[in-house]
Amino acid sequence: MHEQGHRGEERAASPEPAPGVDQPGFLALERELTVLLRRARASQGEMARAVHPDLEPSAYGLLVRLDECGRQRATELAAYIGVGKATMSRQLRALEQLGLVAREPDPADGRAWLIALTGEGQERVRRVREARRARYAGRLADWNPDEVTELARLLNQLNRGMEK
Repeated sequence: MHEQGHRGEERAASPEPAPGVDQPGFLALERELTVLLRRARASQGEMARAVHPDLEPSAYGLLVRLDECGRQRATELAAYIGVGKATMSRQLRALEQLGLVAREPDPADGRAWLIALTGEGQERVRRVREARRARYAGRLADWNPDEVTELARLLNQLNRGMEK
């Protein structure tokens, strides 16, 4: 379905909402995710500053990814984070200058480089992540451990669904 835009050009009509989006469950999901994401953005800034006062909040996720998965190519990191090559290069240069990551030749391809946390980067990320988990444990102390596990399972399922 197309509509006429101004000056006569054709444009696609706004899609009709999917059936069921006005159900109370989806309305509640939207509201709660909005609150969660707002808090997560604020928390990411705090965690980035705890790793290094000059660290951009958006770079914190790169450090966590390297901590969890080990060394990776910049292209893999860019795909995971969802940014372009130029943005990734800029962030990696900043992380190198802060002494948190280092580049090393990829043994599988001499033309490529792998990005890895430095010893200093590993230590700083470890401390911040441990403190974050301790905060979660404190704030969820009145939850049953099975509820925490179920929440983690559901969030994982949501994240996998969002990748589609």
